[in-house]
Amino acid sequence: MAQTAEKFLLTRLSRTSLAVFVAIAVLCAILGEPLTAASAAAAAGVILSGRNFHPGRGTSPWPTLQKLFFATLILLLITSFWTGPWALSHWLYGLVLVAFALVPRGIATLITVVIVVLAMAAAQWAEGIADRHQMISALLLTILLSAVLIFLREYKTRQLAPLRRTDELTQAASREYLSADLHKEIQRSEREGTDMSIIMIGLDAHASDNDPDEDIRSILPRIGRFLHSQLRDFDTYYRAADLQFLVILPGIATHEAITRAETIRKGLGALLEAHGMNLTVSTGIAGLNIGDDADSLQQSAANALRRAQQQGGNRTQAYSAWKPTTPTQPRAEGSAP
Repeated sequence: MAQTAEKFLLTRLSRTSLAVFVAIAVLCAILGEPLTAASAAAAAGVILSGRNFHPGRGTSPWPTLQKLFFATLILLLITSFWTGPWALSHWLYGLVLVAFALVPRGIATLITVVIVVLAMAAAQWAEGIADRHQMISALLLTILLSAVLIFLREYKTRQLAPLRRTDELTQAASREYLSADLHKEIQRSEREGTDMSIIMIGLDAHASDNDPDEDIRSILPRIGRFLHSQLRDFDTYYRAADLQFLVILPGIATHEAITRAETIRKGLGALLEAHGMNLTVSTGIAGLNIGDDADSLQQSAANALRRAQQQGGNRTQAYSAWKPTTPTQPRAEGSAP
């Protein structure tokens, strides 16, 4: 519940911040302050392309767009040191936290150091501004407090990591544990000489266009409970993406996994239809082959699922590593009706 409340508050805060920055951009454009207007527009772009504004913004090209907007904002703020207005220097106080939230820690640290050096250099040249030294002191103090907050957040994340084993919405295992768990299952299968398969389950995107995101999210807990009821005690399932699940089936060969996937697919289809959802389900299956690791096995299942959805969805597709001798023929992939 706390995690859901946090997401709700962040979404509301993002939308409010977007409205504020858009208003600032429009007002400054009218008053003839193009640099401030451009900075506010770039900040609005950072918010608009973020996952907190909309859950679907976690996929390409949104993360790249968000980083481009952020880079533009940094350049505009640096430019303001020499061209004015100096009032934009106060925007730097929140830049550190934003940097550590959007880019890797090494890059965020480099950005922070560069900003501090440039701010101190600009302050030395701006002799006509009386409070320039106070601004540098406030900036350094803000960066210190930001570093403390970042450390506390990292510490909290590491302490709570064991408690976040499952996705709160669907009760599926969290995707952060998927690769490690799959690697262990592959090692066990190879050690014991047993079969293993995985199933990638996805709601067909083309069919979800007519259903609001709120309706789709409301059905996800029922999907999680249905998957739990269909699996054995030692099977595990993970929420691999917003509308995708991955199931690990130890001791199951590919042909048996196809049968299980069809049962799950038809059951989920009946569940969605019973709740008035105009959605279909596709599944992709991949069996463990010699030389497979966690990444390649997931990629095989994802390719099979993508092939099923490209063929119209509402079907099961099994990935095959068999490659024909004729170069002009595509990679063979089996399918189940």
